Amino acid sequence: MRKLFVSTAIALSVFGATAFHAAAEDTLKIGYVDPLSGGGAAAGQIGLNQLKYIAEEVNANGGVLGKQVEIIPYDNKLDPQVSLVQVQKAIDQGVRIIVQGNGSSVASAVESFVTKFNSRNPGKEVVHINHAAIDPSLTNDNCSYWHFAFDANVNIKVEAMTNFMKANDAIKKVYLISQDYSFGHSVADAAAKKLGAEGSSIEVVGNEFVPLQKVTDFSPYIAKIKASGADSVMTANWGNDLQLLIKAAGDAGMDVNWYTFYAGLAGTPTAIKQASLEDKVFQITEGVNNIDYKPMQDKVKEYMAKYPDAPIYYPRLFNAMGMVFKAVEEAGSDDPVKFVPKLEGMHYADFIDGKEGFMRADDHQYFQTMYISGLGPLGANQPFDEEGTGWGWKVAATVPVDDTIVSTTCQMERP
Repeated sequence: MRKLFVSTAIALSVFGATAFHAAAEDTLKIGYVDPLSGGGAAAGQIGLNQLKYIAEEVNANGGVLGKQVEIIPYDNKLDPQVSLVQVQKAIDQGVRIIVQGNGSSVASAVESFVTKFNSRNPGKEVVHINHAAIDPSLTNDNCSYWHFAFDANVNIKVEAMTNFMKANDAIKKVYLISQDYSFGHSVADAAAKKLGAEGSSIEVVGNEFVPLQKVTDFSPYIAKIKASGADSVMTANWGNDLQLLIKAAGDAGMDVNWYTFYAGLAGTPTAIKQASLEDKVFQITEGVNNIDYKPMQDKVKEYMAKYPDAPIYYPRLFNAMGMVFKAVEEAGSDDPVKFVPKLEGMHYADFIDGKEGFMRADDHQYFQTMYISGLGPLGANQPFDEEGTGWGWKVAATVPVDDTIVSTTCQMERP
């Protein structure tokens, strides 16, 4: 009787392990390593919501290669070292697709870690899908075969934004203020060079850096900007650092135009409305919800039925996941070794406007049509406001994909 019990227990254990293994094989795990607490939590949560929505939609249609997509969140607290711990945790749990974006310093650490891990662990390779970090070094001198950038990098965005600014004859003096880390410095360096180029009528009257997500009172910085005589501000600040900067400007009654990269993130549109900066804050992105493209607007309505707090902020996540799933299907495998070559050079109809973008094989930088938009009261054919403010993003300029292409110094090492 005892032998029968032991044999049965072993059989059940083997069956359980086999069933677990089969279940794991039937799941396409995607690890989301971004801030879900602290100053960057709002940005991280938006990305997580969108990934969950994408997974639910794909799973309802049969999954990818018949596998259900599972999104597994890992809070990196916007800290590079914490991020590496979380990436290793994800790998230990069978994740081979890492989605990360917020914080270029974090992205740089993750890119380097993934590259080294893959070289030391053949057969266990993972891929880094970067949806938001745009320090140019990520796709230039530090480029990696295992890293793909789906947001336009700093060089692309600064080129487009400064061209937009230089076309405005009213802009004479610009103050630069950015966070004190790699992304902030890359924006400031590129903007100062472009705005101060020979033949430009614009003077850069300040170039300030602030500690990342640590300043609680920006009034001293606003006082400096006012004293400089600036009529415009360009800032790479995002999250709390942009919201509090805008709030301080409103409190001081500072009436200037603002040129930003991330003014659409949660909380910032509300701060802009409260500061009464009507049609004075601009951002450059791959698109906004009020673009007149019905398939995208229908998708935004569906998304907001599940996540009513805000419209879609990261259209590029739809591009990124759509392209990854397409590559996996074409390769017939979710092994990065097999599907990464399919991503290289891939052309894709962008989620936001249906226009074609492409992933450059040379450096794994995605190129797409870019839009400069301003926040203000909604007009005709603009159905989506931001955060219940009654204000929404409206297109001020369109930058065709061919005009976004910049050179690269990437010398990619391929396995």
